[in-house]
Amino acid sequence: MEYFKTEKEIISEISKTMDSVSEEEVIKLANQIKQAKRVFFVGVGRVLLALEAVAKRLAHLGIDTVIVGEITEPAITSEDLLIVGSGSGESLFPLSIAKKAKNFNATIAHIGSNPNSSMKEVTDIFVRIPVQSKLNLSEEVKSIQPMTSLFEQSMLLLGDTIALMFIEEDDIDMANLWQHHANLE
Repeated sequence: MEYFKTEKEIISEISKTMDSVSEEEVIKLANQIKQAKRVFFVGVGRVLLALEAVAKRLAHLGIDTVIVGEITEPAITSEDLLIVGSGSGESLFPLSIAKKAKNFNATIAHIGSNPNSSMKEVTDIFVRIPVQSKLNLSEEVKSIQPMTSLFEQSMLLLGDTIALMFIEEDDIDMANLWQHHANLE
């Protein structure tokens, strides 16, 4: 077992994956985030953990973010955006939430690896992270990592990339962002 060899392979996978994400899709998602009154996030497992980190970073930038299922979750409306994280696009809970949000005329963005999933019928914006999913499709980027680690890592980096795009576009002084950081820690 070699740490540096393994680390380099993981970094190479992440770099290859991020280079494969469509800039056009990311810009559409970023624009929708900026236009939305509130941005809701839904996913399960480690995908949800990555989305929670993205939601927190966007909240630091003054964007009203909500994690679906939290006790303080408000009603979703037609002015809101739901971001669904699901590599396969077939996970039952996120898919059901997306369908329900669509009934309230919310905009639905799906970050996933499968462009032909069941999510397709309700998705307004799709950002493809073309990595190996639990479906193991032929066109997916293969990974040495277990299960969907590469998807989760890439989704977190996608969120941080969008946040930095906002910081640069709005000329935000990063030192001032600390005023939005949790202070009851």
